[in-house]
This record gives sequence, C-alpha cells and structure tokens, in this order.
Amino acid sequence: MPATSPAPLTVGFDLDMTLLDTRPGIRATYLALSAETGTPIDADLVVTRLGPPLVEEIRNWFPADEVERAVDRYRELYRDYAFAPTVALPGAHAAVEAVRAHGGRVAVITGKYEPNARLHLEHAGLAADTVIGDLWAETKGVALREHGASVYVGDHLGDIRGARHAGAVAVCVPTGPYGAEELRAAGADVVLTDLTAFPDWLAGHLAAG
Repeated sequence: MPATSPAPLTVGFDLDMTLLDTRPGIRATYLALSAETGTPIDADLVVTRLGPPLVEEIRNWFPADEVERAVDRYRELYRDYAFAPTVALPGAHAAVEAVRAHGGRVAVITGKYEPNARLHLEHAGLAADTVIGDLWAETKGVALREHGASVYVGDHLGDIRGARHAGAVAVCVPTGPYGAEELRAAGADVVLTDLTAFPDWLAGHLAAG
C-alpha cells in the first residue's frame, strides 16, 4: 500500500489582539458612533473585552430595536476610523512568515466583519490564504476543521474553545484581555509571551511531530 502524504500545514490566527492591536481604532469608532447617535458608550470599557461578536457589545448600549442598525453603522464608520491607528502586534509578520517558510497556509479566522478584516490585513501588510469572519468560539472551530488547521493562535478563551472544537493545538498569547495563567487554566496547550516566540515554537512543534 503506498504511503499517504501528510496533510499540508495550515495555521489559523485570530485577528484582534492576536495579530493586530485594534483597540485604538475600535475605540475611535465607538466614539464616533456615540457622537453620531447621541448614545453614551464607554469606549474605554469596550476595548477591555474584545472577542465576542460585535452584536453582543452593541446590545449593551442600544435598545433592542436599534441594535441591527447600530451594528451596520458601526461597520460603516469602522472604515473611516479604525485602520489608520491599528498596528501589528510584535512578531505578527514573523509569525505569518514562519508558517510560509514551512510550506504552510495561513487562515485568519476572526469574529470581525469579514470585509473589514480583509481591509485590516491589507492595511497592515499581512497576507492570508484564507480569511473568514463573523465567527466565535465553536463556530471558529468549524471553520478551522473545514480548512484543515492543526494549530490555532489566539488571545481569548473563546479561541481556546474554537481550537478544541477543531482538534487543533491551542496556542495563546496574553496580548488580549486574559493573562497567561488564565489562558493556561482555560485549557491552552501553549502560552507564548507574544508572537515573537511563535517561529521557534512552530519549528520545534513540527520537528517533534
């Protein structure tokens, strides 16, 4: 019987607070939405709890019958306010390049509205083979499994749930709302200081595999 070829390497990455520090842009967008609608929004609080779907955050500030409209308007304003102040987190470019150096594919699986996620990556000069948005926790896991990702890199407890759902290695960085110990306690397989440590970890992981 001929030997089967190993599956090609695919590594999934979260976007917000994993690859990009989007807090300044998100804060600016919420302030613009607040000013336009006259609805008070604590933008400083909002950026401490990024991760869950946008609609969940919007529900904290708008009546139920205004939520859908507020979500749509936020996504429109985002293009004017969010891209310029957003920067890549330390090691983000090197992490993506490390996957490619091993012949792998990069899949960005994010809760962000997909068109805006693609524009973010373009603005930051980060190239992904696949970008899928509007996903959270276990639904991220569905996409990871569909694309054959064996590793998922994130910063949130929901990212760990997504990796687990896909049977992928959950690699976390404490650059978002959770510290290293919280991520470990939630089941992260690996916790790196930040993405600057990812290339060496990936090389070791592949060598051991």
